[in-house]
Amino acid sequence: MAEEQLLRITATPITAEAWAPFGWLPVDDTDPADRALSYEFVWGDAHVNFIGHAYDEIEHTSDGAARCARMYRHDTHTQTLLPVNVESIMAVAPAAVEFTDPADFATIRAFRLRPLEALVLFRGTWHWGPFPLDSEPVRLFNVQGKRYLEDNRCVELVPAGGVVEILSPA
Repeated sequence: MAEEQLLRITATPITAEAWAPFGWLPVDDTDPADRALSYEFVWGDAHVNFIGHAYDEIEHTSDGAARCARMYRHDTHTQTLLPVNVESIMAVAPAAVEFTDPADFATIRAFRLRPLEALVLFRGTWHWGPFPLDSEPVRLFNVQGKRYLEDNRCVELVPAGGVVEILSPA
């Protein structure tokens, strides 16, 4: 087991520039950038549904920070998420890291999402959440591979050497 490090990250508003290492923010169909974006579904299994997360799915510290205990990734498809109803937080890390080196933890970023702020994750981007900021569950419009359970790698962060806490500014 690696030596445990504590990483406290303040979630920031999502912008196209800040999100660029992890994916992209969808644009209007009249935006020339829309033609340059490539959704990927290696297994040809694109699927649309609604998913959700609740506040009590994750641990919180006494000062209200959310504990990010694990991250997930999908190596066969991009994923699009759109929080519909409440503000939420999400943590991400680039696809290139494997959480085998303590320096990998420094690549984690956290974002605060408002309702109707859509995002796309590159194939392989590590992610956690979005989780709501309070008791009302976040409802998410979701586009991902139908067989995502077969392609849902997980890394447990504490055994990998890190405790990650996400702070949400008021």
